[in-house]
Amino acid sequence: MARIDLDHIRHAYMANPSRDEDYALREVHHSWDDGGAYALLGPSGCGKTTLLNIISGLLTPSEGKILFDGKDVTGLQPEERNIAQVFQFPVVYDTMSVADNLAFPLRNRGMAEADVQARVSEVLEMIDLVDIANRKARGLTADLKQKISLGRGLVRADVNAILFDEPLTVIDPHMKWQLRSQLKLLHRRFGHTMVYVTHDQTEALTFADKVVVMYGGEIVQIGTPQELFERPSHTFVGYFIGSPGMNVLPVALDGARAQLGEQSIVLPGAASRTDGKRTELGIRPEYIRLGATGMPVSVRAIEDIGRHKIVRAMIEGHELAIVLDENSSVPADPHVTFDSTGINIYADDWRVKLGG
Repeated sequence: MARIDLDHIRHAYMANPSRDEDYALREVHHSWDDGGAYALLGPSGCGKTTLLNIISGLLTPSEGKILFDGKDVTGLQPEERNIAQVFQFPVVYDTMSVADNLAFPLRNRGMAEADVQARVSEVLEMIDLVDIANRKARGLTADLKQKISLGRGLVRADVNAILFDEPLTVIDPHMKWQLRSQLKLLHRRFGHTMVYVTHDQTEALTFADKVVVMYGGEIVQIGTPQELFERPSHTFVGYFIGSPGMNVLPVALDGARAQLGEQSIVLPGAASRTDGKRTELGIRPEYIRLGATGMPVSVRAIEDIGRHKIVRAMIEGHELAIVLDENSSVPADPHVTFDSTGINIYADDWRVKLGG
């Protein structure tokens, strides 16, 4: 297990980059704790796989250094970094049995056979493959082959980190939930440093202690699921996390008030200086109250999804999503109020502090 330090990392896939836009990965300068479970979350092309491959050693960064427990490993090959990596599509040895697939990395390192068998038996039980331990991998379903890949990543107890690159892409939805739960339990049990790449917010939020949200080649927030939900540091985080995502509305600020068209909204406090910047108010649908008083809205649609309803409305010419309890009704003359605890203010997409 290792603490991972990303020291001013940047990477471009072109020669002589000169602008921020030339970099697939803009400057990343963060430290990840020894034994932490991290998810790299973001849309396709945001830089998350590039960053994972730099950590693993499959890529050498254009600029900056990467350190494991304070040791500079930037120039080391993947096999010299003592990491395990599980890829998006299963990589197995078809001619070997399931058990031998798991044993291979241990035997390759000269572990005593009795210890190999003990460790393999333990991992087979963890990932629920005991019943097919002696079957050849050839002919197994993609689900089962990916479970073998996951098991091979978990079988070594001496690794600095285990890296997962969208490992559940080929897994059916029910098994995805099972494997996420198993990975979480295994992390708690063994304390490996784990880094998990995904574009699926459910995978990220259920697996990780800290979620690393990436957008446009940079990290825009690292936080717990609760922090990402309640205090998104960037409007993209608010939009990307949650279903539906955060409402973002253009406002003009006046002390502890925000002006949305003809409507004045009381803020929890005055915003720090935002001179010359585009200002917006962010509020999640769960923090909006629909009733007979407040700011008038027009309802365009109501989506009943069982556990709750999503009301699609318009306020001052802007779209607004509202989450209602499944038993709540929509008034004939609908108005909304914003729960002040759920209000965030943004200047050029970045959250600003509100004074008391």
